[in-house]
Amino acid sequence: MESKKEFFLECYKLGIIKFGRFTLKSGIESPFYVDLRPLASDPKILKNLANYLLDMLPLDNFDLICGVPYAALPMATAMSLQSYIPLIIKRKEAKNYGTKKLIEGIYQKGQNCLLVEDVITSGKSLIETIAEVEQEDIKVADIVVVLDREQGGKQLLESKGYRVHTLFNISEVCSILKENGELSDDEVTRIQDFLKGNHIQFEEKSRLSYQEKFGQAQHSVSRKLLETALAKESNLIASADVTTTQELLDLAEKVGPHVIALKTHIDIISDFEYEKTITPLKALAAKHNFLLMEDRKFADIGNTQELQFTSGVFKITEWADFVTSQVIGGFESLDCFRNVGVVAIIGMSSKGALTTTAYREEALKVASSHPNVIGGVSQNPLPEEMLLFTPGVNLADSGDGKGQQYNTPEHVFKTLHTDFIIVGRGIYKAENPETAAMTYKTEGWNAYLNSLEKKAIQN
Repeated sequence: MESKKEFFLECYKLGIIKFGRFTLKSGIESPFYVDLRPLASDPKILKNLANYLLDMLPLDNFDLICGVPYAALPMATAMSLQSYIPLIIKRKEAKNYGTKKLIEGIYQKGQNCLLVEDVITSGKSLIETIAEVEQEDIKVADIVVVLDREQGGKQLLESKGYRVHTLFNISEVCSILKENGELSDDEVTRIQDFLKGNHIQFEEKSRLSYQEKFGQAQHSVSRKLLETALAKESNLIASADVTTTQELLDLAEKVGPHVIALKTHIDIISDFEYEKTITPLKALAAKHNFLLMEDRKFADIGNTQELQFTSGVFKITEWADFVTSQVIGGFESLDCFRNVGVVAIIGMSSKGALTTTAYREEALKVASSHPNVIGGVSQNPLPEEMLLFTPGVNLADSGDGKGQQYNTPEHVFKTLHTDFIIVGRGIYKAENPETAAMTYKTEGWNAYLNSLEKKAIQN
C-alpha cells in the first residue's frame, strides 16, 4: 500500500475536508468541515481505507463489526469483506413495523463488537450507539475512527473504558496539507486556535489512591492487600497456571518478591499433597510477603460451596487468603466464605463470555452488598468501595487466538481505574519469570501512579 500520507492526499482530492467558515450542527462556527461520505464512491480508496483501519487492530478480539450510521456503514462493510468478520447493521431508528429491530444481522449474546466511526467530535453519537448495541447484550470495547477532530470525544470515550483507535487527527491532517501547499500558516493557526477554544468540557474523575482505599476498607483482607501493595510498591498478582507442585513452588520463589498475591488453580496440580504442596507454599508466602488467591470460581448452592471450600483434599479454607466466586447462586451462596475475602466474578475477559450487560448489573447488586465480598473481577469499572481485579493483562495488548483478550497496564489503570492486575502467561510462560514479574511490577506501579493525576479538559 501507499504511505499513509499519500493515502490521505488521495482521499483529500475527493473533497472530504473543506476550509472556510462553516456553521456546525451545534451552532458553533468552525474553520473546517469534514465529510467522509465521498470515500464510499471510490472502490479502491474504500478498500485501502478498510485495510488501514484493520491494520491498527487486534482482529482476533472481535466477533462482529458495526458501523455507526450512516457515513461509517460502507467503511464497516468494506472491513467485514476484507477481514471475514461478520457485519451487523445498527439502524438510526427502529422500524415501526415488522421486527422493529434496531440491530440487524446474525449475532449471539456475549459476542464482542468493533464499532466503526468516520469522524469523532464530542463522542455523543458513539456513546448512544454503544448503549443501543449493548442493549442486545453485545459487548463493545474497541472503536476505530477515521478522523479525530481533537475536540475531546476520544478522551471522553477512553475515560469510560473504551479503546479508541484513530487513523488520522486534524492536527496531522493540517501538517500534511501545509507541507503539500494546500494550507497556509495563517489557516493552520486559525484551526489551532479554534481547537483550543472548542474542546469538549469535562473533568475526568480521579481514582482513589491505595492510601485512601485503605482508610475506608472494612474487610481485613482488603486492608492486607492494600497494605502489601504500598509496602512492596506493587499491584501485581501472578497467575500460577502450572500443573505440578514443583512448578508451583519454583514460580512462587521466583515471583514472590515482586507480587502482592499468587493466584492458584489448586485442582490442576496433578501431584497435590497437602503437606508437600500447601505447607511449603504458605512458607513462601510468609517469606516474600504475598497473599494466596485461590481462583476456584465457586458456582453452586451455598451448602455445596461450603463443602467445596472446607472439605476434600484441598481444604481451601485453611490456606487461601481470598477466593473467587461466581454470584449466580445468589446472595446467601456467599455466606460460607467467612474467614476469607471473596472476589466476585462480574465479567470475564474471554471472547464470547456470557457475562452480558444484564448479568453484570445483577451480579454487581449482589456483590456490592455482601460483607464477604472485597471486590470483583471485571473488564468494566466498579464502584469505588470495591477493589477491581483485572485479568487478561499483557504488555503485548493482543489476543492469544483462543478467545483470551489482553489489556495493557496503562489501559486498565487509566480507563478502568483497576486496583490490581492479574498476569498469567506473560509471566509463567516467560523465558525468565522473575524478570517478567519485575517488569510487570514496574509497569503496573507506574501506570497506577500516572492514573492518580487529575486530568481536566476545559474550554
